[in-house]
Amino acid sequence: MDYSELAEAFIEQMHLLRRFKPQKIINDSLHGEVFMLHNIAASEDCMIPSELSNAMGISGARIAATLNGLESKGYVTRQIDPSDRRRILVALTDKGKEKNEAYRMELIYMTAKMLSLLGEHDAKEYVRITKKLGELAGSDC
Repeated sequence: MDYSELAEAFIEQMHLLRRFKPQKIINDSLHGEVFMLHNIAASEDCMIPSELSNAMGISGARIAATLNGLESKGYVTRQIDPSDRRRILVALTDKGKEKNEAYRMELIYMTAKMLSLLGEHDAKEYVRITKKLGELAGSDC
């Protein structure tokens, strides 16, 4: 099989899909402030900026800029770690938790809407294949 031709067709469809509102919301949730709020919330406690950098795959400078924005909006706090004063702990405020939950609910709603357009069988297959690709993502692809 010529996977190059299949890859070209796939890439073309992915570019078209980016214009689809539910997919745009999904894409937006995978970077920036939304993604950072999600990562901090998933930690169930607090994180240090280097953990955020590793989890998000972005530079420390970008982490600092995004945290500045989130802090100015009242979504996160930064405090010195009492057990290691060299570390900064980042935690969600109540307002940040509410904002993260609102983003999460919107994302679930839009994704469910998109999947419903496929029908039950195709939606399950799409999720199955996407899950398989996610599992393979850790390999040297």
